[in-house]
Amino acid sequence: MLPWKRALRPLAALLLAAAAVTVPTATGAHAADTAAPSRGWNDYSCKPSAAHPRPVVLVHGTFGNSVDNWLGLAPYLKHRGYCVFSLDYGQLPGVPFFHGLGPMEKSAEQLDAFVDKVLAATGADEADVVGHSQGGMMPRYYLKFLGGADEVNALVGIAPNNHGTTLLGLAGLLPYFPGAEDLLSTATPALAQQVTGSDFLTKLNAGGDTVPGVRYTVLVTKYDEVLTPYRNQFLNGPNVRNVLLQDLCPLDLSEHLAIALFDRIAFHEVANALDPAHATPTTCASVVD
Repeated sequence: MLPWKRALRPLAALLLAAAAVTVPTATGAHAADTAAPSRGWNDYSCKPSAAHPRPVVLVHGTFGNSVDNWLGLAPYLKHRGYCVFSLDYGQLPGVPFFHGLGPMEKSAEQLDAFVDKVLAATGADEADVVGHSQGGMMPRYYLKFLGGADEVNALVGIAPNNHGTTLLGLAGLLPYFPGAEDLLSTATPALAQQVTGSDFLTKLNAGGDTVPGVRYTVLVTKYDEVLTPYRNQFLNGPNVRNVLLQDLCPLDLSEHLAIALFDRIAFHEVANALDPAHATPTTCASVVD
């Protein structure tokens, strides 16, 4: 083996982790599923209104958590009259703050239990799920294999990793660095499962991207530097609406993180997806909505 190959064995794994770990931890605080009541979400006394009869469950991305990922969108939706909830999932032993790293099959089970808890508290028959990155894709496992289609009306994916990422081609280098793939799978299973062509994604997408009875909305930015190519995020199937934000506002320069953290054009489209009967056009002016 050439010396440079030996020295760079873990490079691809390191780059994959580094690209995803850029999520800022604004508060640096661990969040349980009862976090952030002062901001109005995770309030288990909230009862859905006739205008918004379903609670909204927010599912963070890789390395995210139930607070930091939603400091923008959760208050936005709460202000519009929704009962909003968020969970932590995919924790690894000894790793605080950063979640969404464990096997996604287990994370989907955690989501299933959390939705059950929310439905029991609110008295609603169904929830709507909004997720970012892994959080926009992992719920599809819950919908497809864990009975979630009976509990979820709509799934809104914000930059969701639906068909895997090449990380600008870096993931394609993994086979050239012996040990890198094993390191990813062992240390951070969810990262390995998100690479294009993984066994998890092959199983998830076999037989079609969608399940009957659920509406799907996918919000994508062409400036996404983590999930590449960005068109891998789109879904195929009935009841799917794929949205490229730059088609709505060419001035929108949001990348993978900004689209979920503070992009009010994306937020407006989330609101439209949750209440399509009262949707209004999304334009560049939606930043002041």
